[in-house]
Amino acid sequence: MTHITPDLLTDIRAKFAHVDTCPFDGERIFFENAGGALTLNTVVETSGKMAAIPDNQGRDNPASAALQNMIDTAKADMQVFFGAPSNRFFVGESGTELLFRLIRAACLGTPEGKVLGSTLEHPASRSACDRWAKIAGKPYVTVGHDDARGSVFAENYAPEVTPDTVVATILHTSPVTGMAVDVAAIAKAIRAVAPECIIIVDGIQHAAHGRLDIESYDIDGYVISPYKVFSRHGYGVAWMSERLAGLSHDHLLNAPGEPWELGTRDTGAYATFSDVVGYFDWLGAQVSDESDRRARIMAAGEAIHAQEKALTEAMLHGTGNLKGLAEFEGVTILGGVDNPLREGLVSFALDAIPAPELVSALREHGVRVHTRKADHYSGNILDPLGMAHCVRVSMCHYNSEAEVARFLQAMKDITEAKG
Repeated sequence: MTHITPDLLTDIRAKFAHVDTCPFDGERIFFENAGGALTLNTVVETSGKMAAIPDNQGRDNPASAALQNMIDTAKADMQVFFGAPSNRFFVGESGTELLFRLIRAACLGTPEGKVLGSTLEHPASRSACDRWAKIAGKPYVTVGHDDARGSVFAENYAPEVTPDTVVATILHTSPVTGMAVDVAAIAKAIRAVAPECIIIVDGIQHAAHGRLDIESYDIDGYVISPYKVFSRHGYGVAWMSERLAGLSHDHLLNAPGEPWELGTRDTGAYATFSDVVGYFDWLGAQVSDESDRRARIMAAGEAIHAQEKALTEAMLHGTGNLKGLAEFEGVTILGGVDNPLREGLVSFALDAIPAPELVSALREHGVRVHTRKADHYSGNILDPLGMAHCVRVSMCHYNSEAEVARFLQAMKDITEAKG
């Protein structure tokens, strides 16, 4: 079995908290996964247990040793999940904070040269590059993304890569268009001209969809926000290459190993990410006969991709006797209707109903989606399209086609009532 069956989907949904009911608003369909995915029940349980433990790492007692073991185990789990060449991971306040820290170290710690990114990127990386390139006295160049396809490609980066490109950033998946980026291809184009460039990837939107393979990307940094991949708020995870880790960075004076973590970190952050990896491992065992853990995690990613593709196809082209979004009058689908880069997300706008109004109407029909406005978060995507706002419908593999049907029925009712 390589896909998610109805019976397996029932088992999957049972593993998540608040899968169909909001604790504040009652029954609802959760299509706001790009804003923060549902949380695994095991993460909730682990968080409660860890919050009660008063001990810290580095002490001479069994509790301290147990905490350190959890951290070591989690780093090993992270290495398998990310497909990383080392377990050089650390946690911080958030994915955004970690991107700022890695980009700061890269901008300040590299020789004279330029910093390169793209207009597709989230303001987390764009803001960090803009700030620290200026402080480092380096020009910051952003290559234009492909508006029609909602992504960015090696062919966009290549003309701007010069031998003096010392830092480059890449977004793995857009949280506005939902389109993925071929990180390996862009990194290859950069290294062909600037082999020593420090390449940092924002994987925050991509991680929930699985199939991560850092070792194949040839990069130096990769950052995620675990609350978007079934864990909880309050921490981010970063992986670094040896040369990025070796750049000058903030740390306590004379601290052995010049660590990147500042202060005592929450062991519960590490432990809850082990819960995430355990979930992917479990899912991979349900959809494959693989005996190797990494192979099971990759199989889980393939099943997730297939399920999310089926959901987006139903949303765009219809299910049962319900028409899909692509058939609605006056609709604009960001990135185009049939885009193979799409990862579980459809952003759209209707000429007849402003996005904020439509989001409110869908909420009243029990469907939770989100408005993306042409502001500091999404203006880089929406302004070139001449759009003031759009509706973002973000799904995950635990969503069902029945939920898509309810969404499409709500859209039908709302648009017909509008006349």
